[in-house]
Amino acid sequence: MKPGKAFIDTNVLLYLAAADEAKADRAEEILRAGGIVSVQVLNEFVSVARRKTRLGLGDIRTMLDVVRRFCEVTPLDLATHDLALDVCERYGLSIYDSLIVAAAARAGATTLWTEDLQHGQTIAGVTIANLFAA
Repeated sequence: MKPGKAFIDTNVLLYLAAADEAKADRAEEILRAGGIVSVQVLNEFVSVARRKTRLGLGDIRTMLDVVRRFCEVTPLDLATHDLALDVCERYGLSIYDSLIVAAAARAGATTLWTEDLQHGQTIAGVTIANLFAA
């Protein structure tokens, strides 16, 4: 699946720090192509990176600087929240996954790189792409 304008989910960014070189390389390839992340993605990255990878805030800030160099950062607003509620209700996703989809849709993304949703499914005009299945 060739992405157009792509939204990048938190799990892709977390692979940048993965011990698995193949996963880290694939995540880097996606990031270097550029894309969009939301403030939610940045916050989730900090939370999970601190808890699971034990990275210090200095290293996390450095990684976030790289992400922000390659990606547009989109804020969350009430319209995104309202769309997320609609996605949550229609597709049965968690509110957090729904917010990712809604942020991607509102930012004009055609592709959402993630491992959390069904590869190939289109939700709110955004096609889900698993970075290892695509």
